[in-house]
Amino acid sequence: MQVNEDRFLAELHQLRTFGAAGVGKGVRRRAYTAADMEARDWLADRIHEAGLTPHFDPVGNLFGLAEGQSLLVGSHSDTQPEGGWLDGALGVIAGLEIARAAREAGGPPVSVVSFQDEEGRFGVTTGSDIWSGKIALQDADAFTDTEGVTLAQARQVLSDRAGAFLPHDRFTGFLEMHIEQGPALDQSGDRIGVVSDIVGIRDTRIHFVGQQNHAGTTPMHLRQDAFQAVCTFATELRHRFANVVTPRTVWTMGHVSLHPNAASVVPGRATFSMQWRDQDADRLDRMEQIIRDTVAEVAQQSGMAVTVDPVMGIPPVAMDERLRSGLQTAAEALACDKWRDMPSGALHDASNVASVLPAAMLFVPSINGISHDFAEDTREEDLVLGLQVLARAVQAL
Repeated sequence: MQVNEDRFLAELHQLRTFGAAGVGKGVRRRAYTAADMEARDWLADRIHEAGLTPHFDPVGNLFGLAEGQSLLVGSHSDTQPEGGWLDGALGVIAGLEIARAAREAGGPPVSVVSFQDEEGRFGVTTGSDIWSGKIALQDADAFTDTEGVTLAQARQVLSDRAGAFLPHDRFTGFLEMHIEQGPALDQSGDRIGVVSDIVGIRDTRIHFVGQQNHAGTTPMHLRQDAFQAVCTFATELRHRFANVVTPRTVWTMGHVSLHPNAASVVPGRATFSMQWRDQDADRLDRMEQIIRDTVAEVAQQSGMAVTVDPVMGIPPVAMDERLRSGLQTAAEALACDKWRDMPSGALHDASNVASVLPAAMLFVPSINGISHDFAEDTREEDLVLGLQVLARAVQAL
């Protein structure tokens, strides 16, 4: 089985033209947008040309199917609002190249997938979450993005593309290649990371409801300022987490929406996202309880109402030992002493797929550890090495 490295790089660069934005290699390709659907249609054409069968399921997960039971290789191709060209896309194009090379060589049978909405416009890793059976489609259809659009409304763009959900036993396992999205490999000089386990994640939205009022005439001590409640919560939370978290624990309030969002009006409502990640499920539970206790106390002290949306998330996941061993052997053969075992601090589709199939992951370095940004990049020689390691593991497995 011989992968074509030039073809792989050319298609990777071509994919970034769909939604190209910002400076350098930046991409805006949110799930279900025009750029996303154009990219998926282009990918479906490449799948067909490779002799595989393209298949969209009801949420837009796109598979390129080999005949019979096969190993599944891929990732996702949607991006963050200001994303890079490699996050997810690398794993999809690597999967396509390996599936095509395997078919050209007469085997082994390899299929490719681009899961939909891994970046969480709706929910968390939405496409693989639904395909793996963790969330029912009828429940997920009620999920909304930050503009109030429901998943049911967004996926109407699939039109006549969508077919049935594929059975899990169509596949023997799942391999995902990805950029690290962190600084460990870049700082150490290692070129390959074999993932040992993927961090767990919890995600929710919190709503403070105070009293909208005039910004010039309302005394500070009489205000029920919803944004000040958010600030108080954020400060208090850091103090309360201090004796619970580890240096690897992270939490983020990445989106805040104020109403009426006007310079001369005390905001009466504030909605914000709350996300936390750790490798220990018990610690995630403890953090959730601290979050709930803190928002309740802040609301009571400031005379406001507060609601917490249902908490979504994925538990920490260990990678399959057999698939992981195959990646380790291939890394040792091709990267020599420039590889390492490492955990993933980022969430990936492999987290969901691991609940229904054996799954493992391979990392290549991110320059300066940057991702979820237009500046995201990886040296092409590292991209090619990752492809070679993945292909060698696929053939051996």
